[in-house]
Amino acid sequence: MINGIHHISLATTDLDRLLGFYRDLLGLSARHVSVLEENNEPFETIVGMKGAKGRAASLRAGNCQIEFFQYTYPVPKDIGKAPACDAGIRHICFDVTDIRSEYERLKAAGIEFVSEPQHLPKAKATSVYAYDPDGNIVEMQEIHEGSPIERVPLPPRT
Repeated sequence: MINGIHHISLATTDLDRLLGFYRDLLGLSARHVSVLEENNEPFETIVGMKGAKGRAASLRAGNCQIEFFQYTYPVPKDIGKAPACDAGIRHICFDVTDIRSEYERLKAAGIEFVSEPQHLPKAKATSVYAYDPDGNIVEMQEIHEGSPIERVPLPPRT
């Protein structure tokens, strides 16, 4: 039985740079940063890479965690930006309040956006796409009163 989504994971070539974006700029709360030791057979088996090592971090984003991995072995490839139509996981969406303020704050910090926030009348929501430092698409979405989009309740803060 599936209970829900526990976390998503992003691989990066520069963990500190991605933590600077997600933790420091977006404000996600840090859970842990750890070293992935070599000769960790269960981990190597799970990821399918003998000798895998590097660093990992976990951040909390409201009701979900995001894991970040920077492998030092095997050496990762930087894939850069891909358009929203390419196959694969294409974006992470964050619910926000006051999307215009978030857009202005992040734009002032040098974050690249695809467009300005766009209001979606039928959805009663406003949305905008941006890129994280690795080229992953990050969506900011503000759900307005009367929207058919389901709001996920946040867990109690601990």
